[in-house]
Amino acid sequence: EEIERRLAEKQTEVARLAARIRRTQSDIAALRGEIARLEGQRTTEEEALARLLRVMYRVHAQGGALPLILSGDDPVTRATAVRHLASLAALDARLIREYRGTWERVADRKGREEARQQELAALHADAQREQAEVDREAAKRRTLLAKVGDERAYHERMVGELTEASRRLEAFIQELQDKQRKLAKAPPPKARVEPPGVGFGSLRGRLPWPTAGRIVVPFGAQVHPRFGTRTFRNGVDIEAAEGTDVTAVYGGHVIYTGWFKGYGNLIIVDHGTEYYTLYAHIAEIEVKEGEDVRQGQRIGTVGDTASLAGPRLYFEVRYQGKPQNPVEWLGHRG
Repeated sequence: EEIERRLAEKQTEVARLAARIRRTQSDIAALRGEIARLEGQRTTEEEALARLLRVMYRVHAQGGALPLILSGDDPVTRATAVRHLASLAALDARLIREYRGTWERVADRKGREEARQQELAALHADAQREQAEVDREAAKRRTLLAKVGDERAYHERMVGELTEASRRLEAFIQELQDKQRKLAKAPPPKARVEPPGVGFGSLRGRLPWPTAGRIVVPFGAQVHPRFGTRTFRNGVDIEAAEGTDVTAVYGGHVIYTGWFKGYGNLIIVDHGTEYYTLYAHIAEIEVKEGEDVRQGQRIGTVGDTASLAGPRLYFEVRYQGKPQNPVEWLGHRG
């Protein structure tokens, strides 16, 4: 259990660092785009300044403004020439201000880019260290699982722990239900022979699958083929590639997210009218307690937290606290 928890924590940290790396890379790309735009603007301003300097040079080569003012031309011509010169001087000052501002912005963005590049390098180093920890913990876990698969004593101990974990989960769900009823200020409902025909209950056999994959451990009584140990599964194991999306099968309210012994990272969704779904062995939880989710919304990814058989999703459907066979609720896939 301690190995499982440490491994899950390290995997979560690696995922968090990967997300930060992606955000930092996005920031760097945005800064580079802005730098390119500003450098293009600076080039345009340099060309405008060069043209203005050529005009001013020609004016000065002809003796400057004084000959124009003292020329024998009529007053209207002289006034027009003076206005042109004043406009050139104002344009000169404005272009210089704009050019200086653009230069400063380019320098600022380049400084920011350099800082983000340094941050990115540090994040990559952290991610490599954390991944090395993940690899070490995973190796310990594989060694332990090999013993479970080969030695009856280890296997029977793990079966006992899983049975106890199932009982704890049952009690925990009951506590959550009681809490939800108190929040709603509603008494416990009377037992029904058939689920209600509205909402979640109306979708028996038509719910979308929570992930892409195939059921490898069914609902109900199980007998181990080698050791003959008997267990009862309150849900199904859906084998899928690690990182595959896990989605809510129906809209509802997230009432629990976190580590649960024997199940790893766990998500519980309350769908109302005493229906709940559970999603376990999650690699990355992407919702929070108290959050409302819609049908088909991604709530996490497939992982192998507390799984004894590699990446898979453990999925339960419960009605009034009692486990239902998920196969009877999920739609057929072609």
